[in-house]
Amino acid sequence: MIRLGLCCKFNTEPIAFRSATALHLLRLKPADRAEKLAGICRDNAAALRRAIEYCAASGIGDFRINSQILPLKTHPKAGYELRDMPGGPAIIKGFKACGALAKKRGLRLTFHPDQFVLLSSPSEKVTRSSIEELEYQAEVSGWTGADVINIHGGGAYGDKAAALRRLAGVLKKLPAAVRSRLTLENDDRTYTPSDLLPFCAENKVPFVYDVHHHRCLPDGMTVEEATRRALGTWGRREPVFHLSSPKYGREGDPRPHHDFINVEDFPSCWKKLDITIEVEAKAKEDAVRRLASQLGGVRLWRGK
Repeated sequence: MIRLGLCCKFNTEPIAFRSATALHLLRLKPADRAEKLAGICRDNAAALRRAIEYCAASGIGDFRINSQILPLKTHPKAGYELRDMPGGPAIIKGFKACGALAKKRGLRLTFHPDQFVLLSSPSEKVTRSSIEELEYQAEVSGWTGADVINIHGGGAYGDKAAALRRLAGVLKKLPAAVRSRLTLENDDRTYTPSDLLPFCAENKVPFVYDVHHHRCLPDGMTVEEATRRALGTWGRREPVFHLSSPKYGREGDPRPHHDFINVEDFPSCWKKLDITIEVEAKAKEDAVRRLASQLGGVRLWRGK
């Protein structure tokens, strides 16, 4: 069975998550800033509940939570602990209610941190801030039941092998709440499946196979082989894969994502698998709905 996933936002459905900028918040008095942030977090917990309800009712079996569900949580000047904010314990309770609802409806929740999260960096400062961000997302994952925090390999920094050795070293030091959820994904500029699959097997990290990135940055490995080897890295739940289509077709820059998925970009070898496929398309829920209607003969998660 395949569960299709929606990533972070909605296109036409009136469900939205609030954000904030440090520039604006740092102009406020501390008490006012705390009230503002608490209000945003409270609204985002309510929006997450609506997102879960919508997805479960629409046959969308996975929802990727926005990395800024708690805006600026780890910012060096505007950062905060939600439990210490006005009404913080009640807001946390709201997030936990989201987790209970997702579990009841059989919905999977995941995270995909922003590009600045780099565990292979030679900079201790970058690594430290990256771990802080992962710890925050693991905390929210604990409230909501999210089981995946997916990151890219990061940069090569002139020596890909050395970068991966640094990554392996950092993995050993991660808190259990992060390590137990962490996955690695191939990207479209630096790390191919051939780079990461041996690393994931050796370090027991599930591999999130992004077939679009693989087409952008080929390595001689077939989609079928990458799929087979990716499946072998997962020891918990069904694997998570990523799917998108190029905005400009097969001509021009292949990296930008299209609004929708070209059903011909859906690998035939995925059709009978038990996997979660997060649909990375600009039209969001509309793209997921259209893809589902085009996947004839594929057993899809329809909710419970």
